[in-house]
Amino acid sequence: MKEAEAPGAGGAGGVAAATSRGASGSAARLGLMVVPVVFFGVFFAYPVVAIVRRGLEADGAWQFGRILDVLGQSDIRHVLWFTVWQALASTALTLLIALPGAYVFARFDFPGKQLLRAVVTVPFVLPTVVVGTAFLALVGQGGLLDALWGVRLDTTVWAILVAHVFFNYAVVVRTVGGLWGQLDPRQEEAARMLGASRFAAWRRVTLPALGPAVAAAALMVFLFTFTSFGVVQILGGPGYSTLEVEIYRQTADIFDLSTAAVLTLVQFVAVGLILAVHAWSVRRRESALRLVDPAGTSRRPRGAGQWALLGGVLATVAVLILLPLAVLVQRSLDAPGGYGFAYYRALGEADGGAFLVPPLHAIGNSLEYALVATAIALVIGGLAAAALTSRAGRLVRGFDALLMLPLGVSAVTVGFGFLITLDKPPLDLRASWILVPLAQALVGVPFVVRTMLPVLRAVDGRLREAAAVLGASPLRAWREVDLPMVRRALLIAAGFAFAVSLGEFGATVFIARPDNPTLPVAVARLLGRAGDLNYGQAMALSTVLMAVCAVSLLLLERMRPARATTGEF
Repeated sequence: MKEAEAPGAGGAGGVAAATSRGASGSAARLGLMVVPVVFFGVFFAYPVVAIVRRGLEADGAWQFGRILDVLGQSDIRHVLWFTVWQALASTALTLLIALPGAYVFARFDFPGKQLLRAVVTVPFVLPTVVVGTAFLALVGQGGLLDALWGVRLDTTVWAILVAHVFFNYAVVVRTVGGLWGQLDPRQEEAARMLGASRFAAWRRVTLPALGPAVAAAALMVFLFTFTSFGVVQILGGPGYSTLEVEIYRQTADIFDLSTAAVLTLVQFVAVGLILAVHAWSVRRRESALRLVDPAGTSRRPRGAGQWALLGGVLATVAVLILLPLAVLVQRSLDAPGGYGFAYYRALGEADGGAFLVPPLHAIGNSLEYALVATAIALVIGGLAAAALTSRAGRLVRGFDALLMLPLGVSAVTVGFGFLITLDKPPLDLRASWILVPLAQALVGVPFVVRTMLPVLRAVDGRLREAAAVLGASPLRAWREVDLPMVRRALLIAAGFAFAVSLGEFGATVFIARPDNPTLPVAVARLLGRAGDLNYGQAMALSTVLMAVCAVSLLLLERMRPARATTGEF
């Protein structure tokens, strides 16, 4: 009888041990939050609070009346109105143009689809400075439209809106198209068999299912355009200014920190509401749908209508995506003595003006900074994603919101905050090169978390429990169970972190030293100087940056799992 009881007793002991280890695993996940919380506290919250405090505090007292004073200014109200208006217009225009592309990439199978999918996504990982430069070469003075028909669209709102569509086209195609490809087409076919027309079946069956994805895509586009900086600064001219551009102007040009602080608070509150709605939309999308393998839902186009739709989407991609990039390359080669690499060769020469080193050095600087920023983002984001594998608890939800805050606060504020806070021991980093990667990593961490978290949460918890029963520590269970499953997601996260770090501009423009400029900062400085040589060098540097981002994205596509998670980039 003892022998019969021994296994049972051992099983009960094993369950108790597993329960104990489960509790210790929860404690370990909470412990994982420590490093990310400290990182965000020191390098995000501290600089932002300091800059806001400096702007709104006088003689030891908070001047909250300054908020009403700033918001009461007519020019500030115009900036607020234009920021909201152009974001709404850009979002509507992006949805109108990109939704047919989402359908084509989801439902049609055609040669070159994967390559075109990567090409469509290139603008999204390009720095906004390069996007603005590409459209400046297309619609600005001496651009393609000016040369052919004498039409200039720079310093107009239309250039801003079209550039925003160019930048965000992939957001809709990836988010909506990813879900559309996984919707079971038999549901719509069943509605048609019951007598519904094609449009009625789509409106009653497919559209409600797509609603959460469309809402999520719209909110993401609105978020990116609401905080637009580089595109508006380059294409808008003095007549158009968003909150982000105005914060930069008040901080760097006028040095009115109180106005900049108020605008930062307004932007933070507005974007916080946008992120909250976005999070609600994502949760609704994740819980409301049953999905199928997208490989079984795509087929070759049938009939003249579908071929015409495919042709229209390909033409849109050619004009909207490929043409600005091609014009950018063309302008970089169009030197005074004829087509050649004169502007590229000039990048290797120092002029002693805006650059203390040849602009070409910005390539090596950017790559080094981006690699370090990627490593930091992977460590911080990986620890955070591991801590967030448990969905329950206000603490976890609050921690999740904390990680998204850098997307809702002006990068200009963060960069300037670095200068005025990280200048005293023990964190006297103002003269250190590490300041740039730290600022870039703040932007990369949210992308790492959003890429890795769905995969980590998809790991069957029973595998971890089995490892715990067999005596594995939480660290060993993560190494043996989680890591093999998330390795590819980790590589994808690294690709995104590298791309966004490479293109970060808002904060870097404040903290990059003249002898160590990054590519976006170098492009902006060249565009700010008169002369054909400076303009040509800006086009050449932008082309180099575009090529680096494109290669990163193509490598990212090769690492993509065969069955991608819905809604992921």
